[in-house]
Amino acid sequence: MANRNETAEPDKDSLSPPAAEPTALDKSLLIVDDDRPFGERLARAMGSRGFTPRVAVSVAEGLAAIQAEAPAFAVIDLKLGDGTGLDVMKALKAKRPDAKAIILTGYGAIATAVVAVKLGAYDYLAKPVNADEVVAVLTAEKGQRIDSPEHPMSADRVRWEHIQRVYESCERNVSETARQLNMHRRTLQRILGKRAPR
Repeated sequence: MANRNETAEPDKDSLSPPAAEPTALDKSLLIVDDDRPFGERLARAMGSRGFTPRVAVSVAEGLAAIQAEAPAFAVIDLKLGDGTGLDVMKALKAKRPDAKAIILTGYGAIATAVVAVKLGAYDYLAKPVNADEVVAVLTAEKGQRIDSPEHPMSADRVRWEHIQRVYESCERNVSETARQLNMHRRTLQRILGKRAPR
């Protein structure tokens, strides 16, 4: 995965969303990430690419920002200190259905990606990413997606995905997930707290 390089400038013609979309002239962008330095770096990089960014570091700040002025674009971290970015996603789509939003996380999992897309996410990216990758997804035409990985998942990753799928089907209830997987609750909590294996 590319590092967070703010210096590379993409082709300016590739930065404009398709003219037919409601967000074509509006480049307002909300970044919700509890890693403040990352959020601020991304905001600077996106600002240099024509967006008008605001940064929030929690679910509460993200919801307040959406209530004040729902943006045309959003980059939302999945795991935040006071909750889940999926709640921010739902609020954004309720307030502004035409908004394009990416769920961005270091805890990438297929099951969560499916949930995010059902809630209205335009796409799902795993950290680390750089501004050019974010711009490419936000300005892509509907139906375009990041290429699938060349290599199949490892056995550890398949197990991780299964756990995530059950966890999401249990509405992120750890106790119920542990019961369904016949797994000790503490063991499950440790697994859920780790990054996805390769």
